[in-house]
Amino acid sequence: MNLNQMGLAAKEASYSLATASTAVKNSALATIADQLEANQAAILAANAKDIELARDAGIGEALLDRLMLNESRLTGIANDVRHVITLDDPVGSELDSRVLENGMSLAKRRVPLGVVGVIYEARPNVTIDIAALCLKTGNASILRGGKETFFSNLELVKVIQTALEQSGLPATSVQYIEQPDREYVAQLLKLDDYVDMIIPRGGAGLHKMCKENSTIPVIIGGFGISHLFVDQSADLERSLDVVINSKTQRPSACNSLDTLLIHQDIAQSFLTLLADKMKSLGEKSCQLVAEPEAYKLLESANAEKLRAAIEGDFDTEWLSYTLGVKIVANVEGAITHMREHNASHSDAIMTNNMTAAEAFINAAGSAAVYVNASTRFTDGAQFGLGAEVAVSTQKLHARGPMGLKELTSYKWVGKADYLCRP
Repeated sequence: MNLNQMGLAAKEASYSLATASTAVKNSALATIADQLEANQAAILAANAKDIELARDAGIGEALLDRLMLNESRLTGIANDVRHVITLDDPVGSELDSRVLENGMSLAKRRVPLGVVGVIYEARPNVTIDIAALCLKTGNASILRGGKETFFSNLELVKVIQTALEQSGLPATSVQYIEQPDREYVAQLLKLDDYVDMIIPRGGAGLHKMCKENSTIPVIIGGFGISHLFVDQSADLERSLDVVINSKTQRPSACNSLDTLLIHQDIAQSFLTLLADKMKSLGEKSCQLVAEPEAYKLLESANAEKLRAAIEGDFDTEWLSYTLGVKIVANVEGAITHMREHNASHSDAIMTNNMTAAEAFINAAGSAAVYVNASTRFTDGAQFGLGAEVAVSTQKLHARGPMGLKELTSYKWVGKADYLCRP
């Protein structure tokens, strides 16, 4: 593969996309959705190959779940594309309009970024999410998925490119790096003549590698330890429901709960409830990894899956049925722990004390902060943004789920009557 040629083709395609009407882009998205369903058998057959190879490689069930496609999931992915069609196209919209004293009307007009490079791991639905959002916003994309989804992604990109050609848009609007060699990732990160932004979706190692090696701006996201703090004023029974949802609804997701923090005044009562609840969850029961004080209380409550925390545990994004547990003195203690352990993604407080809630909201450095709600809501679809291209945990350009607006920049547009500067 010649990545320079891919980059040049993507840049050329981006010029066509930037001037494509919303109707043309929506028509392409509708065709993609229809073609996903029409080619269901071929896509699922390709995914079955990936699943078989992943099992042979010893990949765990949680990651296999992220990799797997079935009829229901594929229908859901197609419907997500159709939902993107219903969303407002941000390209061309204007903000901060004003008329200056000299008579010039001035506004910021949203424009596409250009070419977006996305490096991601074992989630084939991401291929469609990225393609749909980039197309809606007039961006070309170069994709590089993980080896675990190789056959699935090849088939999905084939469907996308066929749909683009049928819709009169360049097939090179969406391209895929088919070679699994990491050297091609290194080349993509240096393709600054053509690529305008790099978005990695994966673990801490991938983000670190992109930050250290890219000559293109990088959006960091999708990684961070998610915390939930149960305050002394919280409704314990209802808080427990939120904890279980945050942890077990889909533990392999980046917004699933990693660490449970509990106010010392209600620790014994809440941990007893937690231990009892875990016994009833069957295969969704979590291993509790507890610091010494919490360990003693959980041991007294006859918790079934329990081990003492060791160094590094509270810095671990579990992505499995494992939950860190720690007792803290108050909301300030919770915040101190979070600052020391990479709370940058999604964090929540359970409380009936609005002073504590506001203190938590203001002090937490997370991209998404919740009061009495599950961390699992950090998601483009849940936020009403449609699919997301990533969840940004950095502070520049975009934070949280990156939907359509986050895939645009803006230009200043000034209009006047043959005005000259004095």
